[in-house]
Amino acid sequence: MGILDTVGEIAGAVAAVEAAEKVDPDAGLLTKGIAAVAGFKGAGALESLVEKKEDESGEQASDTDNAAPQA
Repeated sequence: MGILDTVGEIAGAVAAVEAAEKVDPDAGLLTKGIAAVAGFKGAGALESLVEKKEDESGEQASDTDNAAPQA
């Protein structure tokens, strides 16, 4: 899923730049660049968090499936 990860990060960067322009219509290039980097990194971090949560929930489900029934 390498290309999908990159597309998500780019979308995060674009969204952050758009948000910066809405907050400050006269935003300079430096402000837009910082917003783009923050959005790119933020989207990657958010995606990693979601994957981690999915892995944890998958492990918990398999643990309960493999548990011996109590009698």
